[in-house]
Amino acid sequence: MAKIVVLNGQRINYDGLIDYNILGDDVTVYENSTSEEILPRLEGAEIAVTKELVLTPEQVLALPDSVKLICEAGTGYNNIPLEAAKQKGVMVCNIPAYSTQRVAHTAIMMLLALSSNMQKQITMLRQGDRSNFTQHLMVPHTEVNGKTLGIIGAGNIGRAVIRIAQALDMKILAYTRTPRADEDGIHYCSLDEVLSQSDYISLHCPLNEQTRHIIDAAAIEKMKPTACLINTSRGALVDEPALIAALQANRIAGAALDVQETEPPMQDNPLYTLENVILTPHMGWKGLETRQRLVEILAGNIKAYEKGEPVNRVI
Repeated sequence: MAKIVVLNGQRINYDGLIDYNILGDDVTVYENSTSEEILPRLEGAEIAVTKELVLTPEQVLALPDSVKLICEAGTGYNNIPLEAAKQKGVMVCNIPAYSTQRVAHTAIMMLLALSSNMQKQITMLRQGDRSNFTQHLMVPHTEVNGKTLGIIGAGNIGRAVIRIAQALDMKILAYTRTPRADEDGIHYCSLDEVLSQSDYISLHCPLNEQTRHIIDAAAIEKMKPTACLINTSRGALVDEPALIAALQANRIAGAALDVQETEPPMQDNPLYTLENVILTPHMGWKGLETRQRLVEILAGNIKAYEKGEPVNRVI
C-alpha cells in the first residue's frame, strides 16, 4: 500500500468540498508546504502530489529514496525539474485534460466581455455613473460574429475554444509550432499572421523556453490597435511590463487575463485598475466539478501506477 502525501492540498480544496480519500488508503494532506517542509514531509512516502508547487532541482535530487512518483495535479508541469527527476529515477505524471471545457468557457466569456466593454460598464455603475442608461451607450460595443479569433496553441483547450467561436460565426486563424494543413474552417498560419490579422488573440500553449514571453513588445507591435489579448494558459507567456505599457498607451484595445506572470499580482500592479483589462484569479480550472474531475483522474493515475501500468506519464 503506497503512502501518498499531498503537499499543498488547499490549492485544490480551498472550500473543503474535495475528498482526497479517494486517492488511496494511506493519504496525508497538508494544506500548504514551505520549501523547508517539503523533504521532511515526504519521508517514507512513495507518491508526492503537488499542484503548481515549485520544486527545485536540488529538492528533487534530495527526495527520500522512498519517493517513486510525483503527481502534478494539473496540466502544466513547468514547476517540476524533469531532468532532476530523471536523474533521481522518479516518475512524473500529470493530468492533461481535466479542465478543457471550463477553461475554454472562461476564454469565451472573456472574449464576449471584451466585445461589450463590460469592465468599463461595471466600473461606471460602481462609480455612480448611469449615463449608459440615461443617455446612450457610452462605451464601444461590437459583435464578435464575422471577427477573427487568433488561437496560439491548438491543443485540447485551444480546439474547444475554436468550436465555440465557430458557433459564434467567428473566423479562425491558428498558430502551432508544428505546421498543420487547414481543416474545418481553421486556417493554420504563421505567428506573425495571427498577430497582425486577428481581432482577438487567445493563448493556449504550454509554458516552456520556446513560449516564454511569446507575446512581447515586438509581438504587441504587430497587433491591430483594435485587437484584444486573452490569456487563460500561463502568465509568463506574456511579457507583462510590455503588455501594461501597451494597454496604458492604448496601443491595443484591451486584455483579459486569468493568469499573470506573478500570482497573485503585486498589490501595486496596474493590471488591477486599468479600465481596458479584465483580471481574474486563475479561475479557469477552479470550478467545483472541474476540481472533482481533477482528483478523480489523479486517483486513476495513482491506481494505474500501483498496477504497474502508469498513465499520463511526463517522464
